[in-house]
Amino acid sequence: MIDFEKQSVFKLAPCRPEDIASQVSPILIQGEQIVSCFKTVRDFVVFTNKRIIAVNVQGMTGRKKDFTTLPYSRVQVFSIETAGTFDMDAELDLWFSGLGKVRLEFKGHADVKLLGQVIATYVL
Repeated sequence: MIDFEKQSVFKLAPCRPEDIASQVSPILIQGEQIVSCFKTVRDFVVFTNKRIIAVNVQGMTGRKKDFTTLPYSRVQVFSIETAGTFDMDAELDLWFSGLGKVRLEFKGHADVKLLGQVIATYVL
C-alpha cells in the first residue's frame, strides 16, 4: 500500500487515459469509467466515476504494481489549491473516513478545479 503518511504522495502530470487503461482495466467494475489520469515517471493515479486508484509501480522491471483504491463514498472533506505565479504546483487534499488525509500534488498545468468538480459530483 502507498504510504499516505508522507507529506505528499505524488508530483503528478496529466496523461492520456489510453496510456494507462490497459493496466487498470482489469480491476475496473462494470460501468466504471476513467474520468481523468495523472502520472509520474512510473506511478500513476486514475480518477474514475467510482473511486481514485493510486498505482505504485514497484521493482526494477515494474511488473509488480500496488493498486490502492480510495472510494469517493469514504471522502468526508476535500480541498483543492490551484497553482499560482510563483508556486507552480497544485494540490488536492482528501480526508477519508478510517484513513485520514491524503495529499496529491500536481504539476502546475493540471486542472485541479476539474478534479474538484469530479469529486464533488460523486461525494455530494
